[in-house]
Amino acid sequence: MAATDYIIIGSGSAGAIIARRLADSGATVTLFEAGRRDNTRLVRKPGMIGPMHSVPQLKKKIDWGHYTVEQKHALGRTIPQTHGKVVGGSSSVNGMVFVRGNRRNFDDWAAAGNTGWSYQDVLPSFKKFESFEDGASEFRGGTGPIKVIRARDLTAASESFMRALTETTDLPINPDYNGAEQEGVSILQQNNTDGLRSSTSVGYLDDRPKNLTVLANTQVLRVLVEGGRAIGVEYRTDGGAEVLHAEREIIVSAGTFGSPQLLMLSGIGPADHLRAFGIDVVADLPVGDNLHDHLFVPMTFAMPTAVRRSSPGYFARAFVRESLRNNSTWLARSVFEAVAFLRTPYATGIPDLQLHVLPWGYPGPNQDAPIRHVPDPRRSLTILVTMIYPQSRGTLRLASADPTAAPAIDPNYLAEQQDLNTLAYGMELTREVMSAKSISSAVDTEISPGPRYPDRAALAGEIPNRATTVYHPVGTCRMGIDDRAVVDPVLRVRGVENLRVADASIMPNIVGGNTNATSMMIGEHAAALILS
Repeated sequence: MAATDYIIIGSGSAGAIIARRLADSGATVTLFEAGRRDNTRLVRKPGMIGPMHSVPQLKKKIDWGHYTVEQKHALGRTIPQTHGKVVGGSSSVNGMVFVRGNRRNFDDWAAAGNTGWSYQDVLPSFKKFESFEDGASEFRGGTGPIKVIRARDLTAASESFMRALTETTDLPINPDYNGAEQEGVSILQQNNTDGLRSSTSVGYLDDRPKNLTVLANTQVLRVLVEGGRAIGVEYRTDGGAEVLHAEREIIVSAGTFGSPQLLMLSGIGPADHLRAFGIDVVADLPVGDNLHDHLFVPMTFAMPTAVRRSSPGYFARAFVRESLRNNSTWLARSVFEAVAFLRTPYATGIPDLQLHVLPWGYPGPNQDAPIRHVPDPRRSLTILVTMIYPQSRGTLRLASADPTAAPAIDPNYLAEQQDLNTLAYGMELTREVMSAKSISSAVDTEISPGPRYPDRAALAGEIPNRATTVYHPVGTCRMGIDDRAVVDPVLRVRGVENLRVADASIMPNIVGGNTNATSMMIGEHAAALILS
């Protein structure tokens, strides 16, 4: 009987970390990954996120290719749900925007009964995985596997937007939004260094010990449960299905879509839903509920000082130079340059709006169709107006009992009016900033949404056509102590022994900012819980 101490399903932002920490304890660990290995410049060169996400032939190599069901509050659109199908998971395909969230997010988790998850509780886990360019401090880590730097060589367009935003809103310049306070305007922090993406694969798996086995291109079909105890997994090979047993525990880290899907295929989920697909019920739990996600609307302004050009030739020339001399072009870093966190009139004490500053053009009105979308060729500054505390909640459900079939993803975007109001406010504010004296002379025109939408009412009416995901879904295996919880505060699946979930799906409520750093923290925190 093939066996290992620990089985981890999913090599992404949390799973790779858990696997490495458990292996470092001396245990034998098998890490399953449905996708390919990440040993390619498409994944590892930071600036390649542009072609990676815009060229369908490239994207399909590292993405699951999932879409939502029709979104009834967004004109019936089916919206792409990009998430990494590659070693490193979404840490290998994201924009490397490094944001922890607001400290109150974690205090709220703890206040809801999740003991051990307050900001002071999780801060050591954040610090453990990072190596920040400023070095270790009260708030930051200095020696971890994930390298974090600030953006370099900002374009004049991004710098002028930062100044105009402070003038318009009285927001301070914040040197470290991941430190004592989040609110303010900042140079973007990103997890890469010396022309290399600092994914969890690079940080935790490249130098893995021999007792950690990584099985890439290997999809787990279900968790095997006997007598209320998880004992192993069934997985697909070229020769058919095989079984691997776990002597200690199984940890599901397949992400906000993959983890609930696998649990349901294993008989853990809403009983009536499982029975409808002929699946025997192991545990009747609200798996797949509480799905929520950040939304943004892009606003693009023609600005010659943005410098960058969204053309194949521009990318190709940089690629050649970067290939000849590493870390010599903009391809060595993330394409984002600055970020701001601020409060709208709907905020409850902490910033509820995030502005991503991108000195590139951006396709419009959306990128739903699976084709190559071509932005306006002019040098442009794009502001991604981002709502970071969505009120809308949706579900993930099985569409089939076939493990290879995509799940039914329904975030229920824009179901709550406040979500639309927050985005509309942010769009109106962005226009106000771009008309400020310190920047307006450098702006040729608003490309998107454009002058056809002259006021807030017109902008709000266009949001259902333009709003799209920031690829930050969370919550489908909610952590808690009530009947809405799938896992308890030590991440054990309720009613099933030796089985935990550890990834973004356990977040009771989404954090205020990009979710990847918090997912990494969950990996470190989960490993410590397991080893304790």
